[in-house]
Amino acid sequence: MSLINLGTMAFDAIETPFDKVDRIVGGSGTYLAYAASKFIKPVQQISIIGNDFPEEELKELKARGVELDGVEMVKDKKSFFWSGRYHIDMNSRDTLITDLNVLADFNPIVPDSYQNAEFLMLGNLMPKLQLSVINQLKTRPRLIVLDTMNFWMDTAMDDLKTVLTRVDVLLVNDGEARQLSGEISLVRAANKILGMGPQYLIIKKGEHGALLFHKNHVFFAPALPLEEVFDPTGAGDTFAGGFMGYLAKTRDTGFENMKTAIIVGSAMASFCVEKFGPQRLKEISNDDIHGRIEEFVQLVNFDIDLV
Repeated sequence: MSLINLGTMAFDAIETPFDKVDRIVGGSGTYLAYAASKFIKPVQQISIIGNDFPEEELKELKARGVELDGVEMVKDKKSFFWSGRYHIDMNSRDTLITDLNVLADFNPIVPDSYQNAEFLMLGNLMPKLQLSVINQLKTRPRLIVLDTMNFWMDTAMDDLKTVLTRVDVLLVNDGEARQLSGEISLVRAANKILGMGPQYLIIKKGEHGALLFHKNHVFFAPALPLEEVFDPTGAGDTFAGGFMGYLAKTRDTGFENMKTAIIVGSAMASFCVEKFGPQRLKEISNDDIHGRIEEFVQLVNFDIDLV
């Protein structure tokens, strides 16, 4: 069993109200791979990097069971670079620099060794690239999960709607759900989006948790209250990696197991924000993960005496 992961491998420059870093490894594919590889191996990476991407990072990923046959290296160009500054609430941010570099010419290729993968995670990229990966697979995976954002809704809505007809799960935040559906109510938004193709919809609400919609069923998972949020960059991608990794590990894609997967994803995301970049994800042990998941269980566990 395996998981294909399409996403960016990049550099970030991040400034928060508490600290800043001028250059650190990032990218949706990087966070996803580190999170998912805690649960499933191999993670079969599809991405593109420049000549500046550190060899030690590639070795670290390989050591964790991430296969890099689908990662293209462009020797005469630099990797994708993003710079952002977070506001005091750490929920909103300003993008300062976006240098596409190698990403401008990215044409993802699915290696033969990746064929017959059971799970496919389509990270936040141009919808045409996501569709290209789906079309290259000779056998449809058991579960296809799509992450997207408002930028693609603004610039490539028709392509995005085409991809939505081919996936099982969509991941968006609450603002994106409202934009995609044209509805203010998240319940109405979910009903409309589920009518576009996905069987499941996850609406991420940052520090306020996440909602899972499937047919007439709704599940709410809280976010763990943290004393300190150091860097929220990559938290959504880490959530997706934990969510997808757990589903691939258990090979159960039903609604009940998906609820557990959301808790696992939320637990992984809560680690991610504790340090800059994916550093915290490299440090945590299985015991750390189990302990954090237990904190989530206690958060929602209660007894009621009816009188």
